[in-house]
Amino acid sequence: MTQKQDDISPWQIISSKTYYQNPWIKIDEYQVINPAGNPGIYGTVSFKNRAVGVVPLAENGDTWLVGQYRFPLSQYHWEIPMGGCPLDEDPAACALRELKEETGLIASELMPCGHAHMSNCITNEEGFVFVARGLEQGETEMEETEVLTIRRLPFDEVFAMVMDGRITDALSVLAIQRIRLLGMA
Repeated sequence: MTQKQDDISPWQIISSKTYYQNPWIKIDEYQVINPAGNPGIYGTVSFKNRAVGVVPLAENGDTWLVGQYRFPLSQYHWEIPMGGCPLDEDPAACALRELKEETGLIASELMPCGHAHMSNCITNEEGFVFVARGLEQGETEMEETEVLTIRRLPFDEVFAMVMDGRITDALSVLAIQRIRLLGMA
């Protein structure tokens, strides 16, 4: 059987060791022979969930953002509604659940909008984004770790926030720019 170019790794793994693991991530270190033929190390972070985001679009073109303090960055951030999707859960079902939990919105229509590898030099994390339409307002169901502010804004204002750097979350930037590029809003 011949391998495709994409399947041939220039790295040789000598050994691996897991240094840390919790319900969300696993950190491994590999002893390797690098592409130049020299010994080295490579560290990876494996995620036990996928990132899923959803951009709710109202009939008038408005969308909703959630604001929250992000512990790793020690900063408050504006983002699209999103969350972690267990590997055995359908990303679309997760998107609908996260939308309801964080904003109270219930969508009758959900369209895929993109798929990305979030930082493929060190992690296997995947991100999926969706556009939600046919929205009905319900009650939020936030998790105990979430203290969110919800804002409804015109899509053009949200796009401006991406372009001027007020929104920096990678999945949010990807979704908002893709929606604008595809003329979905």
